[in-house]
Amino acid sequence: MIKNRLPSLLRHFPEGIPVASTRSYFVHQNDRKSGYRKKKDENIIKNVRDGLKQLKHEVKAWKEEVKERITHDPFEFINPGHVEPLWLFEEDDCLPSWKVSTDTDWGLGFSSASLERSNLGYAAFTGNLDTTVPKDGKTSRAGYCSMQSAEPRKSFQREDYYDWSLYTHLIMRVRGDGRTYRVNLASVGYFDVTWHDQWNYLLFTRGGPYWQIAKIPFSKFLLTAKGRIQDHQGPVPLDRISSLAIVCADKVSGPFRLEIDYIALQYDPSHTEKFAYEMYKVPDFTD
Repeated sequence: MIKNRLPSLLRHFPEGIPVASTRSYFVHQNDRKSGYRKKKDENIIKNVRDGLKQLKHEVKAWKEEVKERITHDPFEFINPGHVEPLWLFEEDDCLPSWKVSTDTDWGLGFSSASLERSNLGYAAFTGNLDTTVPKDGKTSRAGYCSMQSAEPRKSFQREDYYDWSLYTHLIMRVRGDGRTYRVNLASVGYFDVTWHDQWNYLLFTRGGPYWQIAKIPFSKFLLTAKGRIQDHQGPVPLDRISSLAIVCADKVSGPFRLEIDYIALQYDPSHTEKFAYEMYKVPDFTD
């Protein structure tokens, strides 16, 4: 089956990532914003030492990739109704693969959020959404909290993607507070003009003590860029998914809480729809 329950990077570092998001002279990490950030003084000896520590883990990950490639069945078939777990939040090693960000982190607002384990052992995405706009003369709107999965990596920090092309639905078991959340699927391309492209779907939650299972067809996702719905739409590139995010940004100030049991994929052969939205070609010139 598809080995995408957790990013391979975290799977091989049970004690934590030794050199997370830092440059190493032995393991190359591509910086998409190279030249944008200010360069810091680097300790070459420390980088070499950290790189040597990381090297044995990367070789182990590379061996697992070779083994998986040899044993992989090229004629893979999924039974109708099959559900493939992606993130099981009851597992201890699942939460570290997610990162939380808010508008406060970027100096664009005053919201706060955290992702912790609830008393029952599930993931609890909680915080306070604040739509107060900073008086900086630049920001026009505020109120944003997000939890995003880590981007998958191959051995030696090579970029990788989730391949969900064999599935038709995204399955989520959640317990919400009545707010509307947004599910984002990112597919980072090669050029910077596509780095903000995301496919969105609104997740309506019910308040109260009851859990709900959301079965979301991939054909219902809308293409957006920096939160704006694009004129030219298209289906989700399911073979090149770089991350999944759950966002609270419903323009209502106040506390929020979303518990998550699991996120999974499902193949439903009765769902033959490729893309739900009709597209109209507008003439370039009108009389």
